[in-house]
Amino acid sequence: MSQLTIYAEENPGSSLISTDDPTQIVKELEALGARFERWTSPAEVQADDDNETILQAYDTEIQKLVSERGYKSWDVISLNAEHPDKASLRAKFTDEHTHAEDEVRFFVRGSGLFVMHCGKKVYALLCTKGDLISVPARTKHWFDMGPNPEFTCIRVFNSPEGWVADYTGDKIAATFPPLEN
Repeated sequence: MSQLTIYAEENPGSSLISTDDPTQIVKELEALGARFERWTSPAEVQADDDNETILQAYDTEIQKLVSERGYKSWDVISLNAEHPDKASLRAKFTDEHTHAEDEVRFFVRGSGLFVMHCGKKVYALLCTKGDLISVPARTKHWFDMGPNPEFTCIRVFNSPEGWVADYTGDKIAATFPPLEN
């Protein structure tokens, strides 16, 4: 189940708001320029489906994003707890960073924690199966897949070069609760 927790940046031990209500999550994230939606597919997607099957199952939703925002490419990424490089892959995105373009992810299966640092607040969104999140370009954020990642996501881009992480150097991410799975 999706869960949004909002903290004051100086108080990672106590939340200001914690909700699993999709309407409230949308409202809170829209104020940041972020997008949150729940998608369903008429086709049942299985964990072992190939990338083309997954993309075809969500083609209507992907094409909607493309027509609205002009995205040019999309792909599928999967990671599981048996991956030999899971620790280094996790570490790559758990430091605060930005991107030159929106970071758009749709969770086909599994979960991950997107955390945005906006103003004096930190917005931690646990994304689960069926969740779409779009973190606006140049928004300070980090992503935690947990020590035992299990997810398949559709990623949507303007260009792969715009998705390169630009690290802020701020160590704030280390002070907030990580994803435990």
